[in-house]
This record gives sequence, structure tokens and C-alpha cells, in this order.
Amino acid sequence: MNLRLGIVAILLSFHAFAADPIFAINGLRVGQQADSQGLTGVTVLRFDQGATAAVDVRGAAPGTRETDLLKPENLVDKVHAIVLSGGSAFGLDAMSGVAAQLESEGVGFDVGIAKVPIVTGAVLFDLAIGDAKARPDFAMGQAATKLAQRSVFTQGNAGAGMGATVGKIRGMEHATKAGIGRAVVSLDNGVVIAAVVAVNAWGDVIARNGALLAASRDNRNGFINGTDLLLSGFNAQGFAGRNTTIGAIITNATLTKVEALKVAQMAHDGYARAIRPVHSMYDGDAIFAAATAEVAAMDINTLGVIAAEVMEQAIRNAITHARTVAGFPAANQIGKPSS
Repeated sequence: MNLRLGIVAILLSFHAFAADPIFAINGLRVGQQADSQGLTGVTVLRFDQGATAAVDVRGAAPGTRETDLLKPENLVDKVHAIVLSGGSAFGLDAMSGVAAQLESEGVGFDVGIAKVPIVTGAVLFDLAIGDAKARPDFAMGQAATKLAQRSVFTQGNAGAGMGATVGKIRGMEHATKAGIGRAVVSLDNGVVIAAVVAVNAWGDVIARNGALLAASRDNRNGFINGTDLLLSGFNAQGFAGRNTTIGAIITNATLTKVEALKVAQMAHDGYARAIRPVHSMYDGDAIFAAATAEVAAMDINTLGVIAAEVMEQAIRNAITHARTVAGFPAANQIGKPSS
């Protein structure tokens, strides 16, 4: 069995398990909170013992917190939470709530006189769906952190994916509902590699066979290929910062910051295979990588290849688990693609 087919088989086999396979990574807890009326939310990936982390930003309109400290040359080498949030720049406030909750529980970088939680993360723009005044705030971030658990990971309209949409090349009024997704691979050597991603892309989401899975909607209950529109000379009215796919690769392997950065970079291949176009001037695409060091190191090339595979699958899971809200239909309610 080749690597690609083997990974697909493993991903499918996880559906038979009652417990979510992402929690085979023992150092991870997940908390999600959302406003189902305002259509926004936050997802907290919590690492109480710390996780070696890095980030790779490819989109031109990012909104992030504490990403400079993740550079390999900088001092702090572990984070205690990675936060994915809606609310555009306003959503950065939720990360302060995450830090406050962690501090109250004694989680953080020990500086002698206090423990300082290292919280990093990124935001996506969901103000154009639901209530523009509804944003993840300090209280929502704090609540998600407090409620973080190791049993269930809800996909689709949850957490940072609550207000996510894709296929906006024709404009927001033609977008399709997206959400948050995850995918996991567990190897025989004990290494677990997971991807979590909130998909709010300007472009389309592509199925493994190349068909449109979610895209701009046409006027006949079908999809229009956004790339074809652009190639035909369509004048896309984008707006910088209104999109963004934000995600994380989490593994229980042992990585250095340099290795974590390479994994994050390679994981962007998953974005490129599943989203078209991607990394535009209108997107703030970012991928974090976090390693909990529960098992030994493994070949970084192999880990990076698998990271791209699980990220690709997680993006598609975010689409297939999404549900229609506020007049934005989910992909499963759209007719056959028109191209």
C-alpha cells in the first residue's frame, strides 16, 4: 500500500472509534465556544505542559498574536495555547481571556515571580455573516479555555468555524458555508499527527478528484469555478482581510522549533491541494505547528508529507460537516457543480 492510500485508509478507519482520535495526543485539550446567533466563535488548543511551536504565514492579510516569539532564533520555545478565532482583529481579544484562564490555573512560563502563559494564534474575518458586532471576546476565550476537554472535537459550525464561508470570488452573497475541521493519522511507531483548520477562504475547496466541493454559487443552485472566472477576466471585488484559512498541525513527536517550522511550511501543501486559489492578497492564511514531545523524533520529511495530507483532509472535513445558516447554504445543499 502506498503512503497516500495508506493515510486515506487510516483516516477512514478512525470513523469507527467512539472517542475522537485527536486525543491520542495526550498533551492536548480542546475548548470551543461559539455564538450561534452572531455566528462567530473561538477554538482553543491547550497545552498545559507546553508544546514546541512554530508558524508559517502565507496569506497577505494576517491577523495574529505572539508569532514573533515562535521564530527559531527567539528565546521561548514552548507555547501553552494556540487559538483560532473569528471576529477579525477584534477576535484577538479572546486570546487575552485564554491567557487569563491559564494564569489562574498556574499554567505558564515560569519567570520566578509569576507564570506567564504563552498564547499565540490567528483570527479570521467573519463579520459579514451574522451580527458584525458579535465577536469573540475576553469572556469567550476564557470560557473556551476553562471548558477545554479531551473527549469530543466538534467539526463544522463550531468554534472558529461558526462564521466561516468559502467561495467568495463572485462576492460574499454567492459564498458557501464552511466551518472547522480536523483529521488525524496514527503511525505504528506511536507518532500521531493531527490537523485542525478553520476554513474561511476567498477561493474554492476542491475534492480529491479535482471536482468543486464548495465554491462560489451560480444562479442555478450550482457552483462556479472561481479560478476559471479569474482566467476569463472576471473582475473579482475582493477585500483584503475578509477571508483567511487558519490551522494547526499538532503531533506528539519530538521536534525542535526549526523542525516545527519546516512541518508548518510543508503543511501548506495541503492548503494548495484543497483550496484554489489560495494565499491571495485577500487571505491571511497561516499554519501553526506544535509538538508535545511524548514520543521520539521521526524523519521530518515524512512527518511533513503526512502533515500536508491531514491538513488537506481536515479542510474537506470542514466543508462536509458544515451546515446551512443565515442564508448561506452548506455544500451538501448545492446542486451538481456547473464546471
